[in-house]
Amino acid sequence: MMARFPVTALRSVDLVVADLDAAVDFHTRIWGLTLADRSAASAWLRATGDDPHVVALHAGTASAIRSMTLRIDPAADRDALLARALAAGARLIRPFAPADDHGGGTMAIIADGCDRTMRLVQHDDVVAPLAPAADRPERLAHININSDDVARDTAFFVDALGFALTDRSRMMAFVRTNDDHHSVVIADAPVNTLNHVAFQLPTWEGVMRAAGRMVDHRFPIGWGPGRHGPGDNVFTYFVDPAGFVIEYTAEVLQVDDSYRVGTPDDWTWPPGRTDHWGIAPPKTAECKAAQLAIPFVR
Repeated sequence: MMARFPVTALRSVDLVVADLDAAVDFHTRIWGLTLADRSAASAWLRATGDDPHVVALHAGTASAIRSMTLRIDPAADRDALLARALAAGARLIRPFAPADDHGGGTMAIIADGCDRTMRLVQHDDVVAPLAPAADRPERLAHININSDDVARDTAFFVDALGFALTDRSRMMAFVRTNDDHHSVVIADAPVNTLNHVAFQLPTWEGVMRAAGRMVDHRFPIGWGPGRHGPGDNVFTYFVDPAGFVIEYTAEVLQVDDSYRVGTPDDWTWPPGRTDHWGIAPPKTAECKAAQLAIPFVR
């Protein structure tokens, strides 16, 4: 029998950057990650939790996202999951084989109909957590992708990968693969690009402190601080030096199968409001542009 959630987490993302040294410096010295491993062309960065890494940076000519890595339940039938994904329209890039990068495990690589690459890993390394820190990410929280057909891409995550739809706002679908309200967000857009990557901090106080560190280093806030509607998580968004939109977040709503799937009517704001609290100003023009600009590549 297939596990309730055969995929249990969004483990990591692979990003392409034009200046690898500068990106490593930013993510370790300012954003709050720790260098786990490094080669001439790539770097793997970890958070304080037990994932071997949460971001892999690869040298390239322009900023892009190469893939997202989804962790398979150790007890799940990985071959059944792969067959399910292929039956739902995924394209096989590589069947299950020993992973050839930092983190180990056994990995298959697929692509969806828009050529977004997803890596499915099982039995990857579990590492000793680092000392917790209020203002340093613990793990990835979610990835938000842009879609020119939200219904199509929502169906892919549900039918191909076993996610569950948690909420639907006017512009976004929220799908989950564990008790977090969402692990992937699918945003209505004219392009099929990366929207942003969110990093989980221990508390909302940590979000504020980490955001303060970014401001101290002259990175303006792109959106926030505020509290989202769907998911109820606290957020602050920034645009990093390579043009990626990255988010500090905390306190995402924990749900189970008794949660009623929301509809757009459940998520409406009074005019001028952009978050649950009503304190977040509109996104900056730079943040809006960056949320559409990062392509998927392989």
